[in-house]
Amino acid sequence: MLSIRNLHASYGMSDVLFGVDLDVGEGEVVALLGRNGMGKTTTVMSTLGLMPSRGEVRLAGKRIDVLQPFRIARAGIGLVPEGRRIFPNLTVKENLVATAENRRGASNPWTLATVIELFPRLGERLGNQGNRLSGGEQQMVAIARALMTNPQVLILDEATEGLAPLIRLEIWQCLRRLKSLGQSILVIDKNLGNLLEVADRHCVLEKGRVVWTGTSAALKADPDAQHRYLGV
Repeated sequence: MLSIRNLHASYGMSDVLFGVDLDVGEGEVVALLGRNGMGKTTTVMSTLGLMPSRGEVRLAGKRIDVLQPFRIARAGIGLVPEGRRIFPNLTVKENLVATAENRRGASNPWTLATVIELFPRLGERLGNQGNRLSGGEQQMVAIARALMTNPQVLILDEATEGLAPLIRLEIWQCLRRLKSLGQSILVIDKNLGNLLEVADRHCVLEKGRVVWTGTSAALKADPDAQHRYLGV
């Protein structure tokens, strides 16, 4: 579904990605792992055309690296960004419907009603402005907003960072539900235990290079790789 080949990126004169290869298959959940500063968010930003990069990015077989960022989003990538970035002066409902679209004509698209079913708490907050929500509620809005674009691939950057334990549990339950529905997902998070349960495969970055790839079973069975690259 999402194919990244030989992705390079830099900040000014400093190179930060060195030929990253990454795939997310249809209905697959892939975790992008690595310590802080290893290039995870840069990979996401480059994939979405939000920073200068070179390489080849394909979505459902079509090249998107030549497109402008808004066209990449319209092609079918939904982003839940690090820090959530919902509109603070819009209500929950306005945040959700602002970018809602079913461009691919899905027979069972995500709508306001279905995302409220996924996150019932949002149904109680539809009239609340974004800056009146807790961090966990804002993350629910960010996920629901991305889903209402009906993406082919959903990308979550730091899916549960800074959230209370009960809210984290709710987010992981949400990802399991999305996986059961066949949603292709690329997720970045530091909670390895949860990722090992949810993700099908893992891609580990170190200093802008892919240093390990494999299934959850393979990563569980490789404590040396966990310690060397993830510090767990």
